[in-house]
Amino acid sequence: MNVVTRGMRNAFRNGIRTFSIVIILGLSVGLALAMVIARGGVQKKIDSVKSSIGNTVSVSPAGVQGFEGGGEPLTQAQIDKIKNLTHVASVTETLQDRLNSDDTTLESSIEAGSLGQRFRSNGSNSETTNGPTMVINGSNADGSKFTPPITVGASTNLNSSEIAKDGSVDFTSGKAFDIDSTENVAIVGKAIAEKNSLKVGSTFTAYGAEIKVVGIYDTGNTFTNNSVVFPMETLQKLSDQADQISTATLTVDSIENVSSVVKAVQSKLGDAADVTDNVSTAESALAPLENIKTISMYSLIGAVVAGAVIILLTMVMIVRERRREIGVLKAIGASNVKVMFQFMSEAVTFTALGALIGTAVGVVGGSPITKVLVNNSTSSSTAGGAGGGPVMVGRGAGEALRNIGLNGQGLRDVHAVVGWDTLAYGLGAALFIAIVGSAVAALLIAKVRPAEVMRAE
Repeated sequence: MNVVTRGMRNAFRNGIRTFSIVIILGLSVGLALAMVIARGGVQKKIDSVKSSIGNTVSVSPAGVQGFEGGGEPLTQAQIDKIKNLTHVASVTETLQDRLNSDDTTLESSIEAGSLGQRFRSNGSNSETTNGPTMVINGSNADGSKFTPPITVGASTNLNSSEIAKDGSVDFTSGKAFDIDSTENVAIVGKAIAEKNSLKVGSTFTAYGAEIKVVGIYDTGNTFTNNSVVFPMETLQKLSDQADQISTATLTVDSIENVSSVVKAVQSKLGDAADVTDNVSTAESALAPLENIKTISMYSLIGAVVAGAVIILLTMVMIVRERRREIGVLKAIGASNVKVMFQFMSEAVTFTALGALIGTAVGVVGGSPITKVLVNNSTSSSTAGGAGGGPVMVGRGAGEALRNIGLNGQGLRDVHAVVGWDTLAYGLGAALFIAIVGSAVAALLIAKVRPAEVMRAE
């Protein structure tokens, strides 16, 4: 009988002890494996979110969100200052406006309903309405029908604008204008084209000028299909917004450089602009998941160390119990290496049995443990900010995060998946436990002297 076989058989010499050790080791390995599963699931969620938010920075006039707020618009000169910043790959400029019924022959394709009437009353006062106004068919004084506004926009990159789908504009007819065009041309949404019986080549009046339709697009969205898009210089000229920009979107060469670009833009523009990026907002929202990664790592280390200590103490106890047996083996010619291998085989047997039970525990308990950690962490995080109140984000950033599911429920949507790599981690933890647990035992074996053992007996 070789030393390995003898060591494996020795593991079962004391059934009660073997059962207890295997169960405790199984729980230790199972907890370690569950922590690996939880950490892996959380990391996949974090990676998924970061890959979805993109590497963009949004620059808008200070104090303005869409058509709300107040302040001064950005100028072309300000945008030119940030175009050549380090790590900025490209800049997309946009300009927005709303058509007044006195300025266009177009009719909105959207019915106001109760929400439209509410927004209208909240957006104006009893005396006057300043700035872009809503399209109204007829006079309010005679009880005429109110319709929501027609949004007008321009962008230096249509494929990254609001009317784009999957990086391109879906034209049902016609085509896009030249991005640098100064002609009185426009592309219109499918809904507003149908409402006003427009087709490619048709004309309509806006801002007192005759505008030619060169393309009709379909976004699949009711709101954006009720919009009109002009060339940038054309809209600046017609709407009396010369050299003005509503927002600028900076594409950064790498997501790791977003924070430095934000600081650089803030330094260039100062208090004149609000600079936001989804990365920093996402990092704040993902903080609970990062905490889970830390917790799972500490728990993983603790479980592996506990298992190693258990097997170490067990093997020390076994070696002390079998000093006479070790002495006899050495007396009849067994080398230290052979005796060590025998006890290492016994330790590996304990650990292997524990690993089998631990794998089952980890696979079954990995998903529930992950859900408990995620639910507890995200619930405490979303309950309030530092002062106990709700945590608020800007409309643009918040909307972007909601679009990729990064809200309370989205954060909890973490899937724990057990793959072969996870099982390999569990096996590695078990092997580490066996090696550490038998190391001290091997040192004790090397110190056993046959003559001293026999004399003591």
